Amino acid sequence: MKKSAVILSALMLAAVVAHGGEEIRVGGGGAAMLGVFQPVKPHFEKATGIALINLQSSPKGGLVNLLEGRVDLSAAAHSLDSILLALAADRMSIDKSQLVEHRIGINRTTVIVHPSNRVSQLSREQLKGIFTGKLSNWQEVGGDDREILVVWGRGTPGQNSEFITRVLDGESVTKDALESTNYNEIKETVAATPEAVGINPKSVADSTIRLVDTDAPLSTPIVAVTLGKPSAKVRKLLDYLLGEGRAHIRQ
Repeated sequence: MKKSAVILSALMLAAVVAHGGEEIRVGGGGAAMLGVFQPVKPHFEKATGIALINLQSSPKGGLVNLLEGRVDLSAAAHSLDSILLALAADRMSIDKSQLVEHRIGINRTTVIVHPSNRVSQLSREQLKGIFTGKLSNWQEVGGDDREILVVWGRGTPGQNSEFITRVLDGESVTKDALESTNYNEIKETVAATPEAVGINPKSVADSTIRLVDTDAPLSTPIVAVTLGKPSAKVRKLLDYLLGEGRAHIRQ
């Protein structure tokens, strides 16, 4: 945590120097950043003259940085309650009454495969079998006779936690999964590997991969969290996200 705090402080200082004037510092998970704050940034800055400084970490890290005063707003593609539970598991007790949750969008986690994969639909049970390793060949779910390669991100903890809880019923991902880093690398690996399957926010999807339909519960709220009542400038951002800015949000 100390090392990440130093890096975050350096990034913040560089951002202040580069922009000058009024700014809003937002910290949090990658899905919220990629789906909301990165695409909104240039439009919000043009409309208000306020610099939007996006500092990606993790849902838990964003909330800790908010509590310690490093950011003005934390963001995540998960409910505040789920983040607090995750922090409680790390033996961090936080008083929820001091926090205000603002729902600003929906994150749609998608199942992605190589474009050549002819499997178009997977049930929740099939997904559970694939990601836990109980199903190991695409032929078992209507595809070609080809081994299944699960691509799993080590740098996407919030997404992983939700998927393990809601789809895998708490079971571990297969030990044979290919470890990737962030959302973009997951997508690039699946795009380059015919037998691969992974999960990613819909906001990251493009023509290099194909989305698979599923009945699994993969949508989660995108929330912003403030420490108490939002300041005037943060209120401007929240109002923008719920109004004019919605046209730029990827979800």
